[in-house]
Amino acid sequence: MKPKLLDRLNRLQSPLNVLVAVIIGFVIGTGLMLIEGHDIGEAYAALFNGAFSGRFNFGGTLERFVPLLLSGLAFAISSKAAVFNVGVEGQLYFGAMTAAYFGYIITGLPRFLHIPLILVLAGIAGAIWAFIPGFLRAAYRVNEVCTTIMLNYVAIYCTGYIVNHVFKNPNIGVPQTPNIQESARLARILMPSRANSGVFIALGLVVFFIWLMDYTTLGYKIKTVGLNPQFATYAGFQARSIMVGAMALSGMIGGIMGAIQVLGIHGYFLDNFSKSLGFDGIMVALLARNNLKALPFVAFLLAALKSGAVGMERFTGIPRELIGIMEAVIILFAAAEAIIVIRRRISYGKGGAEVV
Repeated sequence: MKPKLLDRLNRLQSPLNVLVAVIIGFVIGTGLMLIEGHDIGEAYAALFNGAFSGRFNFGGTLERFVPLLLSGLAFAISSKAAVFNVGVEGQLYFGAMTAAYFGYIITGLPRFLHIPLILVLAGIAGAIWAFIPGFLRAAYRVNEVCTTIMLNYVAIYCTGYIVNHVFKNPNIGVPQTPNIQESARLARILMPSRANSGVFIALGLVVFFIWLMDYTTLGYKIKTVGLNPQFATYAGFQARSIMVGAMALSGMIGGIMGAIQVLGIHGYFLDNFSKSLGFDGIMVALLARNNLKALPFVAFLLAALKSGAVGMERFTGIPRELIGIMEAVIILFAAAEAIIVIRRRISYGKGGAEVV
């Protein structure tokens, strides 16, 4: 079989395989419900209603959708250059702290200037924090997975020190910064939920990076470096600089993600506010196979599951951890499918075919 035809078949087969993984996850989840004696129809009705019924529930789904989408986008962008940013959590924290600081100290600006300024500054903060492991990886071949994981803890503890001792709201007993100015707040949608206009910012970033990766020279260089760094260097590309740049772009997305949490959800920086928001993107990117066009759909599916699990637990007594089991099964089968495709490509490469 010709390599190009094989590649086309893989592209068509991948969405189907992910769908099969999702179905298997739901089948196993259904089996666990039956074993425990729950009513399946009632359980899935509660799951659906918890995710979509009414402004509050659907708003909760959109609230979860934004960080899932942005963290998945951040991981996918760095992966395009064959560097793996597992440090989105730390970049999120520095972006959030930057947003809280400049959202509080800057006064007198109109909303249409204040919010973009904060997003840019938060993105720069995240990019700087991601630049460190990117540079170490490109210059000294230091494993970026290890450095990004360690830098997550550095970021969490640094921002924790700031919010507890340097920039703390003296009128509140819990460790949080002062409230940001009203001009820095993102508009709420679907009241009384906490969904906000950050969803449009997130979707706009996805559209921008689809354009960047598919229609610009920089995007072509990033993908070329990711596929074959040696060939990219031979072709005259600065492979190491492109790796660092891709990591910085990924960190910028993480920083903006943290800013949206402050400007749209909390209105201040709260110590340890993130419950692994930065790590959830790995799951989203894996299911989407780093396809930027598929990221919104995968993120929305997982957001609906997480939001619906709360309603299912409230009205049926089925623990939300069961949904976590379903997600784990889906990821397991999706990862197994990815490994099969990689091994198939390697085998064809050994047979003398051109490996894409």
